[in-house]
Amino acid sequence: MTEQTPETNPYGTPTTSGPEPLRSYQKQLNTVMRTLLKVPFLGPQVGKRLCVLHVVGRKSGKVYDIPVAYTRHDGDILIGTGKWAWVKNIRKGTPLAVSFGGPKRTADAEVLTDAESVVRLSDVIARDNKQWAKFNGIGLDAQGNPNKADAYQSWQKGTVIIRLTVH
Repeated sequence: MTEQTPETNPYGTPTTSGPEPLRSYQKQLNTVMRTLLKVPFLGPQVGKRLCVLHVVGRKSGKVYDIPVAYTRHDGDILIGTGKWAWVKNIRKGTPLAVSFGGPKRTADAEVLTDAESVVRLSDVIARDNKQWAKFNGIGLDAQGNPNKADAYQSWQKGTVIIRLTVH
């Protein structure tokens, strides 16, 4: 499966209502986070789970600095996000810049949109970042295991995974 469909959840009944709606303050929060990540000595502390993607617009050529939470997994960086307009500017085979509270580095990027990849890698991200799981409506059991039905529901509502290989 490569596209979101409203079909029955193969993992059962979700335990949550799904991803929370976009907060009205998200744009202001992103501005503050971009600034904090640039401050020497503070950036690395703030950025323990955050990086900034420097995404170039396909048509405009404008660079968009997007602060995102990330998880390290098998030598790559995983970013779970919604299908925001900026995500369309990430193309396989076109490197992008990323910074982790320091200088920009180059990374190859791939946007994963199929159900199997999103559910499997959402599990990895949710185990590492409980706040991300909560924000994306993915419940955790008493042992910290993410609910696959919730992850599938999150995929149905537009969650994608960006996999970066940083050079």
